[in-house]
Amino acid sequence: MSSALDVWEQPPIDYSKAAAKDPAGTLGQALADGSLKLTATTPLERMKEVLVLLKIPVESQVLVFSKTSKQNPLIDPGNPRALYFSENAYAGYVPGGQMEIIAHDSVLGPVYRTIDLGGEVKVPVMHRQTSDCLSCHGTARTLDVPGVMVRSVFADADGRPLLEFGSTDVNATTPLEQRWGGYYVTGRSSLPHLGNRFFRRGETPQPPTEAVQLDRVDQSLDPVKYPRATSDIVALLVLEHQCQLYNLMTSASYRHRRMSWMARAFDPKADPDTGTAGKLADDDAVKIVDALLFKDAAPMGDGVEGDEAFQSVFMKRFPVTREGDSLADFHLGAKLFKNRCSYMIYSEVFASLPVRVKTAVVKRLRGILEADGETPGYEYLKKPERERIVAILRETLPIYGQ
Repeated sequence: MSSALDVWEQPPIDYSKAAAKDPAGTLGQALADGSLKLTATTPLERMKEVLVLLKIPVESQVLVFSKTSKQNPLIDPGNPRALYFSENAYAGYVPGGQMEIIAHDSVLGPVYRTIDLGGEVKVPVMHRQTSDCLSCHGTARTLDVPGVMVRSVFADADGRPLLEFGSTDVNATTPLEQRWGGYYVTGRSSLPHLGNRFFRRGETPQPPTEAVQLDRVDQSLDPVKYPRATSDIVALLVLEHQCQLYNLMTSASYRHRRMSWMARAFDPKADPDTGTAGKLADDDAVKIVDALLFKDAAPMGDGVEGDEAFQSVFMKRFPVTREGDSLADFHLGAKLFKNRCSYMIYSEVFASLPVRVKTAVVKRLRGILEADGETPGYEYLKKPERERIVAILRETLPIYGQ
């Protein structure tokens, strides 16, 4: 992190200096002042309790065995890092180590914290992180703003990434054959991927020709150390999609706020949205809408099969129309979702977008979804699907109907 140049450390954001008001910080304060006490006494059970308090479903669990995080010394294929997520927050847990949390603040965006889970007599302690985490989570990989990411590497049998073979920053457009290196992957995939594989230094990896299928992780590690014996393929697909959108929306928010502040500093009477700030909002809206509509999403072949428990708890998080339609309805065949407009439009990061950016996003969505014919570049969205999406948005997203 090059702090002297980082936009987020400059006005009006002042990321590290500003007080954060994210849900994890509120939880940490309650633990510190004693107004809240965790009832569990073991680190694992306390971790599960924190997930519940932050409304992060434990069913979202995916397991990373590559040494690619702050707690590398503790991570290996027998003791992977567990990741959990909702549309608004992310958590990591390594048995024997700390819990890591990223929760959304409406002004600052992602706020990074670690929590020492303590034990039977030790009170958990939470710390905000503004430096170490951003050395990875505030780079070009996250669009040069504080963000989130999923990375695929070639890991050896000890979990060490063999970086001489390269790595991939994964999003919804990444071919499946390049995904999930360094991850356990439970479920079924019709296309090959890098999950559940180990590589050797000096032996050039060959493109996978079939998926290494894994139903449960019991044979690879001690399942007693984790809440579930899964590292679900559908959860991974969902996580990769939403990380991309989260970063795009965080970047758009930062850019608009920075340009608006600079315009007003130059001319206090100016309307920033008639100048550079407005142009940036329109440019960012194009990128956001592309991701919302799954433009250029990687093929899924004949589809995937995953953990029904994750699918059930995920779908219950989002609005359903009177007709029973939802943006969270899975397809899991040639496409991830039945209706290709992202559920992230209900997320806190979308809600906290500057008005000018949000307005530009909704305007562009309407232009594509409600066009008389197919919009160039979006021909994959046929009329019946577009009509379903419009009906869902009109009933479940107030701003769309305004």
